[in-house]
Amino acid sequence: MNLIDHCNRFRILLMIDRTFLKRMREMTGRLILKNVRMLDGDAADIILENGVINEIALPGTATGEEMIDYENKAFVSSGWIDMHVHAFPEFEPYGDDVDEIGYKTGVTTVIDAGSTGADQISDLVKSCKSAKTNVFAFLNISRIGLKRIDELSNLSWINEDEIRKAFSQYGDFIVGLKARISKSVVGPNGVEPLRIARRFSSDTGLPLMVHIGSGPPDIKDVLELLEEKDIITHYLNGKANNLFEAGEPLPELTKAIERGVHLDVGHGTASFSFPTAEMASEKGIRFNTISTDIYRRNRENGPVFNMANVLTKFLYLGYPLKVVIDAVTVNAAAWLRKPELGRISVGDIANLTLFSVEDESSLLRDSEGEERMADKRIVAKGVVINGEFFEC
Repeated sequence: MNLIDHCNRFRILLMIDRTFLKRMREMTGRLILKNVRMLDGDAADIILENGVINEIALPGTATGEEMIDYENKAFVSSGWIDMHVHAFPEFEPYGDDVDEIGYKTGVTTVIDAGSTGADQISDLVKSCKSAKTNVFAFLNISRIGLKRIDELSNLSWINEDEIRKAFSQYGDFIVGLKARISKSVVGPNGVEPLRIARRFSSDTGLPLMVHIGSGPPDIKDVLELLEEKDIITHYLNGKANNLFEAGEPLPELTKAIERGVHLDVGHGTASFSFPTAEMASEKGIRFNTISTDIYRRNRENGPVFNMANVLTKFLYLGYPLKVVIDAVTVNAAAWLRKPELGRISVGDIANLTLFSVEDESSLLRDSEGEERMADKRIVAKGVVINGEFFEC
């Protein structure tokens, strides 16, 4: 067994120790989520015992002292997973408190997308210890992380020894490496930071999440360096250096998808365009995961606000509800190699999101100020995180 296999095994055992044992001490009793709607259309009562899914019963049949009756007006899915957030409150403008962007918005698991590098990954870990929301992170390949927003403009800030040290200490927390490859971040270094990241990825076994945006470097040069399980985040941005040309997906994008490169929305303040999203849908370039790129400013002032608002945009774009919800449950859990986070199964610790689809008008705004009027709106109602219920 090589070093990476040992680290992965240790990461799984440590996650079980920190999450399962801690939560099992906290969880007591029986809770019934009554008359909830499954995504396949069936209704059910979900019975939780000591935080574990004990039974999925016929609707209206379960009884108990502690019961929440959703009266067939709310759906239940496995807990929403946001693959791209910024959860290190110390950094401005790209920071926020974990639970403000987590369980309070219907999200049970967040992945911090490179807020910190090796210098402050320990601080991020400490800041998340008291959070109710499950947290993992992509490690920024720049040791300074988002302490500056041109963190890859100086190649001396990229240190392989420090990355290895961080991974050896926090292998249960780090799920990948983050490289922001756009003009304002890399400065004169072009695609060189991504080449370095590619080498780090090969050495550690950690996949890359790559932020794309304004060039240089040219997006075609970025795509050619991506491999299976790597993530392109912000894939629906409307900037000049995007993934489409003359209304067609770039051939390099098609080849990357064929290699198994993963497409993530990463909405953010400047990275989601309705016209680009409509073009992508028309051409069959579908997302693997939907994420928010949320932090305090775009949570409070938009255009993100919360995960439900972002999901509503894809419902408006014509994607079926199950496809939209799978993007933040089944697909995200599969990428994380934690399938238990993407299912509702008897015997599992409960990680669930309760939500409704309301027949009401909702004004939606993209990152470029374009607006659309939707006639349905997704609203988070509550979550169960590691067996503990919270109302949204």
